[in-house]
Amino acid sequence: MKSGTFGRKQSKVGLAPGTLVHVGEKKAEKVTIRVWIYNDEELIEKELQTIDECQALKNQPGMKLWINVDGLDRTEVIEKLGSCFEIHPLTLEDILNAGQRPKTEDYDSYIYTVLKMMLLDTEKEEIVIDQVSIIIGPNYILSFQEREGDVFDLLRERLKNPASRLRKSGVDYLAYGLIDAIIDNYFLILEHFGEKIEDLEDELVRDPDPDTLKIIQKYRRDMILLRKSVWPLRELINGLQKVESELITEATQIYLRDIYDHTIQVIDSIEAFRDILASMVDVYLSSVSNRMNDIMKVLTIIATIFIPLTFIAGVYGMNFEYMPELRWHWGYPVVMLSMMLLGISMFFYFKKKRWI
Repeated sequence: MKSGTFGRKQSKVGLAPGTLVHVGEKKAEKVTIRVWIYNDEELIEKELQTIDECQALKNQPGMKLWINVDGLDRTEVIEKLGSCFEIHPLTLEDILNAGQRPKTEDYDSYIYTVLKMMLLDTEKEEIVIDQVSIIIGPNYILSFQEREGDVFDLLRERLKNPASRLRKSGVDYLAYGLIDAIIDNYFLILEHFGEKIEDLEDELVRDPDPDTLKIIQKYRRDMILLRKSVWPLRELINGLQKVESELITEATQIYLRDIYDHTIQVIDSIEAFRDILASMVDVYLSSVSNRMNDIMKVLTIIATIFIPLTFIAGVYGMNFEYMPELRWHWGYPVVMLSMMLLGISMFFYFKKKRWI
């Protein structure tokens, strides 16, 4: 955790519930507010210059409204938007706290949902996690993100099609679409990691080195991070399915059951990858141990071969005066030949025993 984030959390200590303080990193240079006003016949898309404009957009007969806010560090913007739509201060406080656990809360007049959106930085091989808060109202959706850039581009394109279900359905279906887009992106991230783990398995079999272990440990940390963000989604989807509110229609409940199944698939994949990575650590340690054993075996065989040769060389290196072989004309070549034959014989004996 960065010191700035810790300092922001400290600044909340002792404040009254509902006090609006941004907790988290500043990830956007400015706050951007984009609006989509639509029905099955018409779509208006624009960017708001001031938050005061939202009051005029709130109650347009026969129109549905989606307001998306990128950037959360300006608390006055969130406060004014909350005042416009009569959002409870505790909900606004949760929106500004980037460390929220995924959850669903029913406030009668609206439903608040918060979950984690993940983006993959392929250059750094890192997972970027942003918090997304979604408020489902009678005819509006409010979504809050920590920065610009998300996984909703395809959803926006579908919204431009007058024949799409998004245009014809209520805002609860749009909320389902936002959650579904976030969960579908988890599959892309897991697919990427699946390919990397397969490559890592091949490397582990061929020639593992200390860098291999570092990569395995990095992927294990990523899986823990994914699990921490995805595991609570089961409760979140369950909460949306069980909520007794007219804001979620029966038609949308069917789609919520579908994304619940997707969530279980994501969790199962993460658990499978965690098990694979854990076993890869064991394989790496076994491989290193086997390599060390091979090295020690070679060194032991070399030392064993040279033990009798060293003995012979030591005997004839004592230089006693009365050693017959010292003055024999063929003494040196015979001793060297004997040492060579002894070394070769031991080598082939070890070979026959399959010790090398």
